[in-house]
Amino acid sequence: MLEVSVWRGSGEEGAYESYQVPARENQTVLDVVSWIQQSVDPSLTYRYACRVGMCGSCAMMVNGQPRWTCRTHVKRVLERGGLRVGPLRNLPVIKDLAADMDPFFDKWVKAGGVHPPSRTRYQPIQPVRPDDPGRVEANKAIECINCSVCYAACDTVTGNPDYLGPAALQRAWTLFNDAKVQDRQAILDGVSGAGGCHNCHSQGSCTRFCPNELDPLSAIAGLKRASARSFLKQRRQEC
Repeated sequence: MLEVSVWRGSGEEGAYESYQVPARENQTVLDVVSWIQQSVDPSLTYRYACRVGMCGSCAMMVNGQPRWTCRTHVKRVLERGGLRVGPLRNLPVIKDLAADMDPFFDKWVKAGGVHPPSRTRYQPIQPVRPDDPGRVEANKAIECINCSVCYAACDTVTGNPDYLGPAALQRAWTLFNDAKVQDRQAILDGVSGAGGCHNCHSQGSCTRFCPNELDPLSAIAGLKRASARSFLKQRRQEC
């Protein structure tokens, strides 16, 4: 049997409750949570959809680390024969293991996550060469599915609720390098102010824990360099 502690509650009120779960071969953390909900307490609230690492909706804290529970095998994360499962860190809790994703997506939009087109629908599509340096850089983050694992892993978000977070800034870097985006300065303006890229402490937890092996830390570093160059250029023009 497995000793599994699961967070139960809503908002800031709640506590961990312990359950005895049968141990099985090739068992994932999501399997464990589902067994508790189906066999012990149907009121347990959590999210999942695809179960194969495509949607990211099953992300939770497992023994203090953010993970996709559908891709996390129990045997690899057991600590003293047990598991501790909670909602994603740095986000409000709706109920039990379901975190409120609104703050995460609000920051994603605030950082310029929506693509600003440079042409209308009536104009021909702008061609972009596959070997274009900007496209190569932008494609590095194409597999981001907004699971918020990097956001939950980020200590800067914990200490500064206004910080936009790794996923939002990585998206801004992607658009900054997109040849179809016309106003790159607007992107830099959106991510270089309070709560922007320069708040990053470069600890690298975002890159370490990304299930898709993306590198938000490098994207944030790119934004820092680009915004610094833009600032110096503006100062020279003023002088």
